[in-house]
Amino acid sequence: MSQTIQLLQNRRTHYILAKSSPVSDAKIIELVEEALKHTPTAFNSQNGRVVILLHNHHDKLWQMTHDALKAVVPADQFPATAEKITAFADSYGTLLFFEDQAIISNLQEQFPLYAHNFPVWSQQSNGILQNNIWVALAEVGLGASLQHYSELIESAVREAWQIPDEWKLVAQMPFGQIVSEPDEKQYQPIEQRVKVFA
Repeated sequence: MSQTIQLLQNRRTHYILAKSSPVSDAKIIELVEEALKHTPTAFNSQNGRVVILLHNHHDKLWQMTHDALKAVVPADQFPATAEKITAFADSYGTLLFFEDQAIISNLQEQFPLYAHNFPVWSQQSNGILQNNIWVALAEVGLGASLQHYSELIESAVREAWQIPDEWKLVAQMPFGQIVSEPDEKQYQPIEQRVKVFA
């Protein structure tokens, strides 16, 4: 089996993580930067953006998310929500994924024939970026999950960390030391998902 496929297999969703890391902060930053640098983008637009939150900044994000959810989730349902957010807060750090809307707008102006495609291509590229970083984290023994609280917290995030107005928040990835392995993944029959004509 190729090394690439093995790395893809190692990337799993881990919800229960410890507030520790098997690698240094400098190594985490390096992995994120290199994965971002080498992720393909339409027209080489390089419009993906990542904010790395560690230590108190990570804690602040999940307290912010807790408060935002408490304001909208019915009180009788909130304990389960709070438990989930606490699990994310108990991890080591969080990556925030953004798309730079200014770049997308400029491309739409430059290439009007493809204008409707640039937001779609940007989302696709951001998904590749998220996966590339996730795989890189898994390779060094860090577990992660992908979360989507963007609409609830984007304004507060922008204010808290002076995020440019042009950056649109897409996803959040809490990560940390793996506490337990997830259940074995179930797969649909591959012949139902791949067609080959040779």
